[in-house]
Amino acid sequence: MFTPVLAKQSKSFSLIDCISVGVDRLQRNFAPMRREVEARPRCELTDLTARVVIYEAFVEGKLEAPKHLARTVHDLYFEPKYKEFQARTIWSLSNALTSEFKELESIPRIIRGHPFRQ
Repeated sequence: MFTPVLAKQSKSFSLIDCISVGVDRLQRNFAPMRREVEARPRCELTDLTARVVIYEAFVEGKLEAPKHLARTVHDLYFEPKYKEFQARTIWSLSNALTSEFKELESIPRIIRGHPFRQ
């Protein structure tokens, strides 16, 4: 949450102290996110759950992504390229999704007939 600094013309205002407090608040909020990310490699998924997630993401449109990626994400999850992602976990499914999105980023976008416009 953003909170504006209200003491802009105060003699006792210290920009260093203000930034320090802001950074401390940010770091405190990282802990829950870090725990969640660290738990992903241990959080197992059934094959059915993984299929439902992929289906909902692409077919039902819960993820803003081209629908044709569903097959590739499915293949990357169920037949991973790297042994680190062979376990059926949230981490492996996340890797399948992000791997395919990285491939998309390497394809030049053509917008309104201009191949170099992005």
